[in-house]
Amino acid sequence: MAYTSACGLVAVLPLLLLLAWVGGARQTIAPLPCHHPSRSASRKISVTWLGPVPQVTVMEPELVKEVLFAKYGDFAKPNGNPLANLFLRGLVAYDGEKWAKHRKILNPAFHRMLPAFSVCCIELMSSWEDMVGSEGYYEIDVWPDLQAFTGNVISRAAFGSSYEDGRRIYHLQTEQARLIKAIGGEIKEIIGSLIKKREEDMKAGKARNENNDDLLGLLMESNMNHSREHGNKNTKLTTEDVIEECKLFYFAGQETTSVLLTWTMILLSMHQSWQVRAREEVLQTFGKNNIPSYDDLSHLKIVTMILNEVLRLYPPAPILHRRTYKTVKLGNVVYPPGVLVALPILLIHHDPDIWGKDASEFNPDRFAQGVSNASKDKNAYFAFGFGPRICIGQNFALIEARLAICMILQRFSFELSPSYAHAPYRVITLHPQHGAQIKMHRL
Repeated sequence: MAYTSACGLVAVLPLLLLLAWVGGARQTIAPLPCHHPSRSASRKISVTWLGPVPQVTVMEPELVKEVLFAKYGDFAKPNGNPLANLFLRGLVAYDGEKWAKHRKILNPAFHRMLPAFSVCCIELMSSWEDMVGSEGYYEIDVWPDLQAFTGNVISRAAFGSSYEDGRRIYHLQTEQARLIKAIGGEIKEIIGSLIKKREEDMKAGKARNENNDDLLGLLMESNMNHSREHGNKNTKLTTEDVIEECKLFYFAGQETTSVLLTWTMILLSMHQSWQVRAREEVLQTFGKNNIPSYDDLSHLKIVTMILNEVLRLYPPAPILHRRTYKTVKLGNVVYPPGVLVALPILLIHHDPDIWGKDASEFNPDRFAQGVSNASKDKNAYFAFGFGPRICIGQNFALIEARLAICMILQRFSFELSPSYAHAPYRVITLHPQHGAQIKMHRL
């Protein structure tokens, strides 16, 4: 049975929900070509009008950093679309004190969920090995398989022993737009019942065990500890807050890591010499059959360089938006309230003025001396955002990606199929529009 069938992979998020994504009430499904005519090599700031709303596009890394580091209230997230709020809220949509409270409570919850990764990786590898069979090779569209894999990881990491409940939530979140309200109600009911059971266990004084090393258990433990330290019930997350964070964790974790892994396999298929270098590093570090350890994953220089370059070319958030809600100064310009500020991360990552003439080419060597030395501007790399609001789950995504790539390289070599058509397009993140058809060869 194919891995996607075994995991019950569902379709990508419906277009209706994508257009209503929390960060882009005025964004469209298209990538970023609309920004290209509005700027020249000598103009790093340009202005366009979205109907009655002025939008300032900022291409200068120092100014992007200034926006992302701005104190609360200067540049805030735009108001979310009501339909998007119905679908998903959580940390990514908050601002101000509410965001700060959630981040303090959530931060400790991302560091003890690693055992789920290797179990899911082994299942994926076994599935691919079965498909390759005795012939030694097989053509696979790895995109849906990697979506299923990351959904599997999220189910286990978020809900641990309640894996089937986790999968049900994942399915419901990615169903078609019909019955959105009913779907939302069932998601709340499932997670709410899990929270109630955990609370009863905690009140009964049951000792923490390995089953609590999942997002739900860690959220509740971190939440309780945070409240105890501050002596104020108002500092706790509500049950509604915990539900929203679990929903967000599903979406963000599955989406970000699956596209990172997919583009990594595509680019390593295009650039075989880098695939060979990465495999040599992995085999030298872990051997052919050993499961990579957490400590050793962080020491993989070649693999890390490759992932950084993939994230540069295909950043998880191709564009960020902020809005001015009061008069603020950015650089030498003063902006009134109501201005939409666009931070086109994808364009900055491809800017030859910053990255050199090979800015659009795959060249992991640029990261050989670390991220800060990879370009002419040390602040030009925004793969997971920047500043205090940098993506809270970036370490989770990178560790998962490193582990998966290592285990793939241990077992397979791979190349692009002639049927592959390179067509990145934006569906929140950058997806391969026609799939990722790759020939897998068992080593």
